[in-house]
Amino acid sequence: MIRISNVKFHPKDVPEDFRTYVEELTGFKNILFFRIAKKSIDARKKENITVQYVFDVILGDDENQAVAECPYKDVAVMAPQEQYQQLSWRPTKALRPVIIGTGPAGMMAGLALARAGANPILIERGKTVSKRRKDVKLFWETGELNENSNVQFGEGGAGAFSDGKLTTGIKKDCWTQRVLEEFVWAGAPEEILYLGKPHIGTDNLSYMVGNLRRKILNLGGEYRFETRLIDLILKDGRLIGVKVVNAEGEIEEIAVDSVILAIGHSARDTFEMLYNKGLQMIQKPFSIGARIEHPQRFINKSQYGVVKPRRILGAADYKLAVHMENGRSLYTFCMCPGGTVVAAASEAGRLVTNGMSEYARNKTNANSALLVDVTPADFGSDHPLAGVEFQRRIEARGGIA
Repeated sequence: MIRISNVKFHPKDVPEDFRTYVEELTGFKNILFFRIAKKSIDARKKENITVQYVFDVILGDDENQAVAECPYKDVAVMAPQEQYQQLSWRPTKALRPVIIGTGPAGMMAGLALARAGANPILIERGKTVSKRRKDVKLFWETGELNENSNVQFGEGGAGAFSDGKLTTGIKKDCWTQRVLEEFVWAGAPEEILYLGKPHIGTDNLSYMVGNLRRKILNLGGEYRFETRLIDLILKDGRLIGVKVVNAEGEIEEIAVDSVILAIGHSARDTFEMLYNKGLQMIQKPFSIGARIEHPQRFINKSQYGVVKPRRILGAADYKLAVHMENGRSLYTFCMCPGGTVVAAASEAGRLVTNGMSEYARNKTNANSALLVDVTPADFGSDHPLAGVEFQRRIEARGGIA
């Protein structure tokens, strides 16, 4: 495979037929495979904004010779890439793995295990994404909170009511690529495979999550909604089962010897249960802050120099950070172009906010989280769960520290 890098266009000059353009640029004739590998925007110079592309091709000719003879010099034959290896499951293993939580981590773990023939059981305290949307809508309209079905809890996790940004600090490899491909299969825009800052949009996430669930079910997995983990069953220091309770208050014990905890950041009662079971826990720093909101036209003007950018550029975003003399950092996170600020509490009497955007990102305002890092020294206790109580105190005061 040959990679063609640093192909730049002015926004008004981006061609409709990339393959033909690449053939003319490189002189490659016998192209058997063609794809966009990456697209990004360089807006550092407002007077010369460029849309940058990277392309991959496979030729039917000698690729080394083709590269040597290519008039465009930013081309190279790529080394063989790591291939995704399907997980294997011991066929003699009698007990099915249990996954707690059906956010992104739980769903992808469930899909990988289902593909391997492990017939996983996915436990979710909230509802299916379609039923969950009704509970969230009721909360936003009336303030009536369902503590087990809300912006934090339910199929799809907290990300189901967000911008659907796909970011990772992990080097892009065959594993992250596989996740993106599964998302595209489920209905995500194909462009997430190559965008520098891919996003799906909360409007697309709902049916995508349902499609992933149906795939897991077809592969032999099982979902149990409105079911909450309440205890681990241990014997001689080994896990032998889990105890769950359903919406009717019925308690069930499931024999198991492997559990994946994909419980997210808001399952505070589960954290307490795990602590009481003697699982090792330590305090760690995290960040806390508020949502800021501003007109999207202001961000467009600041980043692109125009209020209404060309469609190829999309709504502008930003990322800001400052490192202060006292050692703390203040920075923006999860910036949602053309989005909305939403109430996102999971406990009654507490204020929590989040931001979300639909795929089009065409709302009037933009918003971003403005965060500061906090450390265990701020928590007021050396208890492993003191950070949770620190969060609760701030949320109970309406977000005023």
